[in-house]
Amino acid sequence: MLFQILSFLLEVASGLLTGACLLRLYMQWQRVSFANPVGRLVFALSDWLVLPLRKLVPAAGRWDLSSLVAAFLLQLVQYLLLWLLLGAGVGLAWLPWVAVFSLAHVAVSGLMGLLIVYAVLSWVQTRSLISDVIARLCEPLLRPVRRVLPLVGGIDLSPLVLLVLLQVLSIVLGHLQAGVMR
Repeated sequence: MLFQILSFLLEVASGLLTGACLLRLYMQWQRVSFANPVGRLVFALSDWLVLPLRKLVPAAGRWDLSSLVAAFLLQLVQYLLLWLLLGAGVGLAWLPWVAVFSLAHVAVSGLMGLLIVYAVLSWVQTRSLISDVIARLCEPLLRPVRRVLPLVGGIDLSPLVLLVLLQVLSIVLGHLQAGVMR
């Protein structure tokens, strides 16, 4: 039971910080301003790790690779700590691969969360800084789906279709991660 509690708390903490680093990467890639509540939260959660890494890891065009490296390191540390809690019985060779799959899973989960918030905000038709930021982050993902899927009775089902596709991707990533751990 204690391992389960510690594992859960570690997953929540590393997931939040990893998600902030990945959101920082995606916001910079989409050229979304950080002068809003979402941007300030992302900076507050990720500056302590991303800024020192910038001295070692340069950006590649619009990609802030230090944010990506920070997210990977957070996942690697999470699984290293779990490995130590389990008694370090299995070899360390699989840890980087598990961290890569976990990083991809956090990215997919984060996109699903963004899409759910986007869909809910589209129902209430509120205009705010946060809804504008979320719309700017979701629109590039929804655009390809909208090209293929027409409006059904005047309702845009593209967020639902993309959520289903992301859930399928999440299942595939979970199975790949489990296969690496065997």
